[in-house]
Amino acid sequence: MPVSISIFQRLCRQTPKNLGFGRKCLSSSSMVKSPSSTLGKPIISPIGCRLHPHVQKLHKQNFTTTTSSFHIRLKTPGPDEESIHVTFIDKEGNEQRIAARKGENLLSIAQSNDVEMEGACEGSCSCSTCHIIVENEEFFDKIPEATDEENDMLDLAFGLTETSRLGCQIELTKELDGLRVRLPSMTRNLQASDFSSKSS
Repeated sequence: MPVSISIFQRLCRQTPKNLGFGRKCLSSSSMVKSPSSTLGKPIISPIGCRLHPHVQKLHKQNFTTTTSSFHIRLKTPGPDEESIHVTFIDKEGNEQRIAARKGENLLSIAQSNDVEMEGACEGSCSCSTCHIIVENEEFFDKIPEATDEENDMLDLAFGLTETSRLGCQIELTKELDGLRVRLPSMTRNLQASDFSSKSS
């Protein structure tokens, strides 16, 4: 059965030396460092990326730092419920420790507690606006691996790092009690529909 190639990968392959954007296209670049040396650091500057002209146009038009109007209000755990604690670190370095329930995802938790995390696609894994950076590699390794769909959206994220994930795709478990995540300084509101509409 033939392996399908995402439109993002195809765009990257049209650039010199595969130096596109995101983690998939950087495999042959000498700019990539080992996970231990890139923890919490951008893999490559978005300014230095050699992007396909169509993607460059989208990037210029879709930078945003506004919050989404989509919010889900979750209830805090009751006295008889087990709490899982997660700490959000905002763009200014302020920390907010939140008690949540098992199975809740980081996007819903953040928006329920007025943490400035966007969710332009309403948690459907169709954008990169809920991009977060896991602060501790030990916790990062406890999170299930990202799907191909999540990796495609992460390719569009601003300030991508080796421990970047989408908040809507991380559900809390007992093992993640004490998780610390940092919000990037900016988000890029590119969605899957931006590409499908152009390619159709």
